[in-house]
Amino acid sequence: MEPIIKIENLSKQYRLGTIGTGTIKNDIKRWWHKARGKDDPFLKISETNDRAVKGISEYVWALKDINLDIMPGEVMGIIGKNGAGKSTLLKILSKVTGPTTGKIHFNGRIGSLLEVGTGFHPELTGKENIFLNGAILGMTKPEIRRKLDEIIDFSGCGRYIDTPVKRYSSGMLVRLGFAVAAHLEPEILVVDEVLAVGDAEFHKKAIGKMQDVSKGEGRTVLFVSHNMTAVRQLCDNGVIIQNGSIHARGKISEVIDKYLENEFNYFKHQYQNTSTIFNKAILRHAKIISDGALKVNSKIVVEFVFEVESDMETNLSLVLNDNYENVIFNSISNVIKAHKGTYNCRFEIYENLLNDGFYSIDIYIVDYQRKQPVFIEKKVLGFEVADYRETEWIGKWTGAVRPKLKFEIFE
Repeated sequence: MEPIIKIENLSKQYRLGTIGTGTIKNDIKRWWHKARGKDDPFLKISETNDRAVKGISEYVWALKDINLDIMPGEVMGIIGKNGAGKSTLLKILSKVTGPTTGKIHFNGRIGSLLEVGTGFHPELTGKENIFLNGAILGMTKPEIRRKLDEIIDFSGCGRYIDTPVKRYSSGMLVRLGFAVAAHLEPEILVVDEVLAVGDAEFHKKAIGKMQDVSKGEGRTVLFVSHNMTAVRQLCDNGVIIQNGSIHARGKISEVIDKYLENEFNYFKHQYQNTSTIFNKAILRHAKIISDGALKVNSKIVVEFVFEVESDMETNLSLVLNDNYENVIFNSISNVIKAHKGTYNCRFEIYENLLNDGFYSIDIYIVDYQRKQPVFIEKKVLGFEVADYRETEWIGKWTGAVRPKLKFEIFE
């Protein structure tokens, strides 16, 4: 089967700060090389796309040597840090901008939803923008008329459809934009951070529509999001974009695990805080007590030390998260009548409770009288729970918890 999208040696270069090369001499030099069919002389001095590092070159590779085949009907999740190059890749695929080097071969019509309000005119009404945006995406006027009621109904903006979109909220704009793109009936649907805005109802509707488009109608979907739960729910395969290059590709669950393992330190078994400034209470130390690797049938012991500035009644709260940022549980201590000084504490997570996977711990110190946290530290500790099974089961148990329940069989 031929790929519906074939990306070969794709790169995109940007100049930081200004447009062009900065001088007429260099602009002419670039034009002269292009006229003779030679490479841009300024391509060689670009630096890697790392937004956190100050470079010495004026040029940066937003994307560098991307090679990727996407098959018909594939639902591909594209994940990575902000500024990694994900949106640049989708803009090139959507033909909003062109690549600096490399080629892309398409075998189908593309429908794109890249940013909130892309292709919308603020002075036009919602209905007028449906026709405008639909035409930009390649829909004919009869096609838009035929689907108009369906688009308006899906968007949930029917009451405001004759109002200029400059008065719409960002959530209403993305609802309307997604409704148009989703009804384009493209062979390829490109969606960039559509779940960054909008309410829970829209998120559910948007994911349902993308599932219908992909699984029900066999179309290809490229989905960029920082919502790992949505990516995992929707996508079959995924890629990690890191500093403008493909860092990993594979099954979506494996790719997400790899991304989160690199993004967050899930093996941080100790924490220390030496700050002299705090509001009533502060966490000083925390650690996971373990004789070896943590397994499903291991007891996980968390010890920590906190300090209070003056007499107070407090609760301690331990929040356990899985690697998809879902809260597994929130355990709260009894009220502690603390006096100025330090206190040693211990939490125990029972054996045969957690499934295998990566977890992180948040710790809250709460002023009991005011019912307000006076100290919050997210991802204080991180750890992996490994499976202890060898031959009794082949596969992956689903769910974040895996309690060992008592089963009885009655005749």
